[in-house]
Amino acid sequence: MAKRTNFSSKRVAILKTIRDTDCHPGARWVYNQLKEQYPDLSLGTVYRNIALFKKEGIVSTVATINGEERIDGNTVPHSHFVCRECGSIYDLYNTELTAAESALSRNGFTIECKSVTYYGKCSKCS
Repeated sequence: MAKRTNFSSKRVAILKTIRDTDCHPGARWVYNQLKEQYPDLSLGTVYRNIALFKKEGIVSTVATINGEERIDGNTVPHSHFVCRECGSIYDLYNTELTAAESALSRNGFTIECKSVTYYGKCSKCS
């Protein structure tokens, strides 16, 4: 029998909040968005659910900025740019294979997952 994950209303709200933003939030940001709607929600509950979502592959970690893990609810393959100045994270979509990926493919390797993150200053901070 397949294991069934129980999605409580809080868990659904946490996941929806993560998926409905492109700011790549941290747990505190998610908590602050939901605490008025769910007064008994704890920051620990948000952290535990994010850990569960990561384990299930429905969110991923993008970067750690100022000690806070930032996550992405968009599981479509894409890269990121992280501004070292303001901490903003931007999605980058490029479907072209890199030279390294092409070489791996030509030599019989199968790429199942990749993570590319660029760091620098965004156009607002440059």
